[in-house]
Amino acid sequence: MEYTKESISRLVAAQKEYFAKGETLDAAFRLSMLNKLREAVKKQTPALILALGKDLSRAPQEAYLTDIGPLLAEIDETKKGLRRWARPETHFSGLACFPSLITKVYKMPYGTCLIISPFNFPVLLSLGVLVAAIAGGNTAVLKVSAKAPACADAVAQLVAETFPPEYVTVVRGGHDTADLLLEERFDKIFYTGSPRVAKHIMTEAAKNLTPVGLELGGETGNWCIVRKDANLKDAARKIAFMKILNAGQVCININQVAVEESVAERLVNELKKVIGKQLGDAPENNPEYPRLISRAAWEKCAAEAEHYRERIVCGGKGNAESLRYAPTLIYPVGTDEEIVSHELFSPLLPVVPYKEEEEEQLLQTVASREHGLALYVFTKDKAWARRVMQTQQYGGGCVNEVCLHLMVKGVPFGGTGHSGMGAYHGVWGFREFTHPSTVLWGRTRFNLSLREHPYTEKKQKILNMVEK
Repeated sequence: MEYTKESISRLVAAQKEYFAKGETLDAAFRLSMLNKLREAVKKQTPALILALGKDLSRAPQEAYLTDIGPLLAEIDETKKGLRRWARPETHFSGLACFPSLITKVYKMPYGTCLIISPFNFPVLLSLGVLVAAIAGGNTAVLKVSAKAPACADAVAQLVAETFPPEYVTVVRGGHDTADLLLEERFDKIFYTGSPRVAKHIMTEAAKNLTPVGLELGGETGNWCIVRKDANLKDAARKIAFMKILNAGQVCININQVAVEESVAERLVNELKKVIGKQLGDAPENNPEYPRLISRAAWEKCAAEAEHYRERIVCGGKGNAESLRYAPTLIYPVGTDEEIVSHELFSPLLPVVPYKEEEEEQLLQTVASREHGLALYVFTKDKAWARRVMQTQQYGGGCVNEVCLHLMVKGVPFGGTGHSGMGAYHGVWGFREFTHPSTVLWGRTRFNLSLREHPYTEKKQKILNMVEK
């Protein structure tokens, strides 16, 4: 379908009109919609897995583990907590407000929301955000990525069969379509993707002062630090898994590994072993290994690898026909080199050795870069790890683990600065898509005139008593 400014305007107007009727305000309605979404996802799981295979060459198990399973878990967590989250809070107004002693905080939906999703997890990062929008009582226009056309079709069909378009609808298309949507006055915009595009979205949103939620990968990528006291076999196993996952096209992926130089070669050798064990001698020809999303992405990855050809110690080969590129270790790399100064979003992994006595300088370097969406450290020193995780600026992370913080229920997922703003998952998603409105319930009897003129000495004495 080809969209025009007029058709987009009609679509948004229909959603605003539907929201104004108030049907989405009832918690029972929201729960029924979440139930419908869950049933649809369960029913369409084979089609969604097939689409993920077409777009990203995901193995069925990986497709379920990274997109379908977490989506169902998100729906279940939201269903379980929704009534409690949506319940108005009651607060004591304080004696200064006497006799109006009761204040309520109502969790109000924004209205009509625009959700712009990426290609790398095209099911989870579209329908998963939709879960939060529905829970908040909003209507939603879901702009899916044109880079993952099979998933766009599958998600669009699922939504069309589940919800009326005036409540939830999917819009397909490229940047031109996205710009048409951004010209409309939405009540909330939620975008997952790159900092570069996020700046454009914020510029357009600012024209109407529309609140924005952003989930970004970070301009300079996510660091992983391996100290010499770390369990190197364990660290290598987990780092390799993270880099193989979706061929590195993950916003919380490891962009570069900094490792204490006395154990650097041992870590590199362990990484080689693990990659070979998981994917064989030719990962670029392994049908279980995901591919890069497009010819342009593959060529960019191949060109960057070629620039560092002399320092490639593992991988460095690609299949131009299947768009697979092997997990590639580049060693050694300095902290000031170009490859560790931008987000890679590919299976390339620079390994940065550092001297033990220069560890604090390394941490200062990490802190001076744009904030990442994730930070990972491997060490046996809990005190050191605690200090690092409590002083660096990043979205979220793990100690002696990778990516699993994303799976924990009840905790927020979000970035800061160039890795985003706002947070979601569970109750945090509900909060992201609602506005807390404070309402004091006034009384019409026993009102004191302390706030009214004239300000007498007697009134001042009473105010002094209230302050105590």
